[in-house]
Amino acid sequence: MSYTGKIVEYLDNGKFVCAMVTESQPKRLRLLNQHGRELNLPLSRVIHCSQVSYASSGSREDTTSILLDAAEQRNILMSEIDLEELWELTVDEPTSTFSPKFLTELSFGKEPDDHLTCAFLRSVFLDKLYFKYKEGKVRVNSSEQLEQLKLQLAAEEKKARLVQQGSKVLAALHAGQKPTDTDEEELLNDSLMLIRDFYLFGNDFAQASTARLLLKEASLTSPQIPFNLMVKAGLWSPHENIPLLRSEIPVAFTLAARQQAEQILQSDPEDLFKDPIRVDYTHLKPITIDGAATQDFDDALTVEKDGENFLVGVHISDVAHYVRPGDPLFQEAMQRGTSIYFPEGQIPMLPRHLSQGVCSLIQGETRATISFMILLSPTAEVLRVRIKPSIIRVARRLTYEETDKMVATDVELNMLNKLSNKLRQNRLDHGALLLPFPDVNIFVDNHGKVHVSLGQSDTPARILVSEMMILANSEAARYVSDRMVPGIYRSQPELKNRIVHGTDDDLFQNTKQRKQLPRGEMSTNAKSHSGLGVTQYSTLTSPIRRLLDLVMQHQLHSIVRRQEPCFTEDMCKDFTAVLTRTLSRANNVRHQRHRYWLIRYLEERKDQYIEALVIQSGPKRTNVLLTDILLDIDLPSTSGHGASPGSRVKVRIAKADAMENILRFDW
Repeated sequence: MSYTGKIVEYLDNGKFVCAMVTESQPKRLRLLNQHGRELNLPLSRVIHCSQVSYASSGSREDTTSILLDAAEQRNILMSEIDLEELWELTVDEPTSTFSPKFLTELSFGKEPDDHLTCAFLRSVFLDKLYFKYKEGKVRVNSSEQLEQLKLQLAAEEKKARLVQQGSKVLAALHAGQKPTDTDEEELLNDSLMLIRDFYLFGNDFAQASTARLLLKEASLTSPQIPFNLMVKAGLWSPHENIPLLRSEIPVAFTLAARQQAEQILQSDPEDLFKDPIRVDYTHLKPITIDGAATQDFDDALTVEKDGENFLVGVHISDVAHYVRPGDPLFQEAMQRGTSIYFPEGQIPMLPRHLSQGVCSLIQGETRATISFMILLSPTAEVLRVRIKPSIIRVARRLTYEETDKMVATDVELNMLNKLSNKLRQNRLDHGALLLPFPDVNIFVDNHGKVHVSLGQSDTPARILVSEMMILANSEAARYVSDRMVPGIYRSQPELKNRIVHGTDDDLFQNTKQRKQLPRGEMSTNAKSHSGLGVTQYSTLTSPIRRLLDLVMQHQLHSIVRRQEPCFTEDMCKDFTAVLTRTLSRANNVRHQRHRYWLIRYLEERKDQYIEALVIQSGPKRTNVLLTDILLDIDLPSTSGHGASPGSRVKVRIAKADAMENILRFDW
């Protein structure tokens, strides 16, 4: 078939164009379109071809005039077409596919010519709701398809409005102007939520393309613009915890969890004495030893002579008494896995009025606990372990600093200190690694200035507490495992390359050893923990802030109350999967936030030289530890700087940008 002299219609950027065929080939046509442009067009792009042929002897101007006249007539005829009415006539027909000619005749009520048919096709392409054109046929959309298309169209219209008008309110906000009415305020909020999620999740955000259009239309294309706009709007602080937002770790508690917490707060502590299994230890004088700023106290210690031996009491807050499987609070703990501590605050695993209230071992208050009453020999060998739900009242609240000053003169502290040193030596004899590393304390003052200091992690008070917790945790793991009750255990494979021995306390050696530690494991089988020097280990001493401890506390309750285990083996395996995921997420957020504040600290010291300890030196990279803040960095290796492992060098802060997570040093 020859198309020469025919008027065809095709789409160009979504618009219909009329053109005259000047030369016809099997698969391509040579055209002159209504705009006077000559082009080659694949035959597959032709939407309609006229029945009438036109003389090819006319001038170029005559041809374009004919084409423009045809386009105008077809556009005028479109106003006479009611696609909705036509759809109602055809939607219930046995077939859903019709020829364009048939539907055109049905629409106009007469034999269609080229102009009428093209007017109909233009309407179908322009409307898109009722009909769809494909391969020369027109398909009637079903009622379900029509509703879906209407929803899609409404969403597209909303998107277009948001991009067009939202860009204006964003530009105004960037210029320091506030919304003038309620509509603008609502539009601004919608726009800010869009760019917020785009900033946090980038291309993983479902509406990333809309957010890009919005910012582009507002001429706000800098990568940090969304963050700055959120700050200007008062929705974020200048130091917003972005890693936390990206992690989607819950910050607020559900209404059901808050209501349960309120009910727990109303419970009467005297009811604890009605439990026949719970032992009354209120005659003891427990001591809490924590940091000065600590508000959630989950462990207390007692000690008394028992002949030549020593009866040590490690009393742990009985959170399992209040937070039980299936409860809203337990579900919240499952979501979080752990409390997370930042220099600027914390994200607790349990609501504060529990973690810092009824579950916290506050001085002078009656509290539910699980008590590990462990009889130790003079050489700190474990002779007997009794684990009981109990009731205590803390007699003394001490800080680490106070304990360090009193440990030589206070009778109880002195006994605990001597026992902890023997427990420590016993672990060392079984291959434990101490690897003391200073604590990096970050403090942000009211003016946003960052202060960093290092604190000793191996003071007598800290050693005392850590040894008693390791003792209780290892004995609890043994207690559960020996009774064949399902549990969750922590272990660590044997160390292959040992650098540090005994009480070695060298920053260089300890850092090298830390880099070669085998990865710790979590499983439902009790295995040895080489780093701690114990044959089995779990954690139960921080149930206020760790899900693992809360789960194991429930298993202990099952044993001492002679009940079926609260959790089966399969459930414990499920918990290990949950804990692996939640702890990895929490540790990642904690690490990123710690790094953020350290880079902020370094921003104020740009171009200054600071001391570093060389850990490893290779032909291309040198790994060093910044000794003032214990931050691990890499630099390009270079000669002439004495960068041999173990040496101290000076490095210059070349660039520090906490927002961009950029940190560069040079020699």
